[in-house]
Amino acid sequence: MSGLAYDAVIDPGRRSEIERGIRDIEAANQVKILFAIESGSRAWGFPSPDSDYDVRFVYAHTADSYLSVFDRRDVIELPIEGDLDINGWDIRKALALLLKPNPVLLEWLSSPIRYKWNESACQPLLDFAHAVVAPGECVPHYYHLARRQWQRNIEGETAVNLKKYFYVLRPALAIRWVRLHPGLLPPMNFQELVSRVDIDPGLQAEISDLLQAKARASEVGSGKRIAALDDLIEAELAWGEENSGQKHVTSAAERAMADELFRKLVK
Repeated sequence: MSGLAYDAVIDPGRRSEIERGIRDIEAANQVKILFAIESGSRAWGFPSPDSDYDVRFVYAHTADSYLSVFDRRDVIELPIEGDLDINGWDIRKALALLLKPNPVLLEWLSSPIRYKWNESACQPLLDFAHAVVAPGECVPHYYHLARRQWQRNIEGETAVNLKKYFYVLRPALAIRWVRLHPGLLPPMNFQELVSRVDIDPGLQAEISDLLQAKARASEVGSGKRIAALDDLIEAELAWGEENSGQKHVTSAAERAMADELFRKLVK
């Protein structure tokens, strides 16, 4: 399955605008942004011509700012302007979610499209994420994500929004990946994911055709459902439901590692 060139999905002018916006966020909020990346369809490898720029970042306040009896807001969200959707998490929130485990932070750190990247912060974050996130424990996250999109946008419909189809297919294939590759986290790139989960060549060709259709269509472009694809999705949802009981219990050692990393990153 041929991939899309990542450089081609970010207009240089928009990149400059986004990078300028990141600097403005740091100045306006007196924070240090550790990294800022592209999430969503552009980073996953299936953008439409009018896809939004889904910019996500993790930031840290100064150490003294965390010494308060009052909780502070732990997200920075900018109003959506046109096709720019920019928001981020406080590093404390990001680490706490990672321990659940929530694989979103690890996906962000795996994005091929970076707007800001502090290697001295990101490498320890990646090391910690790989140390505490077990792929099997991420199945509930992928299952609930896929089931929600399936029930809202696919089930009972004849023609479906292509974007929503992929929003179901990607987490369903992530479940399949975990099932077939125990101990390995699913890749962020959709084409790589499809090519490594033992899908019938005929169905791979159908998925490739869908990718090409989405690449030409608008965000509201639609198409007919594919029975074989629906069968695959439903099978993975069934497996995901049966295997979503594995709960992560955060150990004292993991808490200590998180605290140590937190203190290092807010210095």
